[in-house]
Amino acid sequence: MASKAFERLARVENRQTLCLTHYGRKTGRPYDVTIWYLVDDGKLYVVTANANRNWVRNVKARPAISLRIGHEIFNGEVRAIVDRNEREHVTALVERKYWFVMPMLRLGRMLSAIGIVRDSSAAFEVILSEN
Repeated sequence: MASKAFERLARVENRQTLCLTHYGRKTGRPYDVTIWYLVDDGKLYVVTANANRNWVRNVKARPAISLRIGHEIFNGEVRAIVDRNEREHVTALVERKYWFVMPMLRLGRMLSAIGIVRDSSAAFEVILSEN
């Protein structure tokens, strides 16, 4: 991550949500969504419990995004996290920051492990550009 972007991110990393601007996969039209995010070891992650949401489908097709956290604006691209160990790390970050959803997350993982529900979560690393 670029050092200036990291310095600005450090000022807002403890907020609960950010505004993600993503672009329609067919039209290119900008859309905004408020979502949770995580910062760890100089990396920024965005997550969702539902990979079928429009913003997820859009960033998979058009990875360039813009983020607004407080008064800070960041530009970058997303990278889907598919590595199992990296996903587990991000899940642990979610449980630490958003501790109040831990029972639901653990129940969902248990139900997924025994085949009752399908895991439809998604996680992305945001590669910030210098701006």
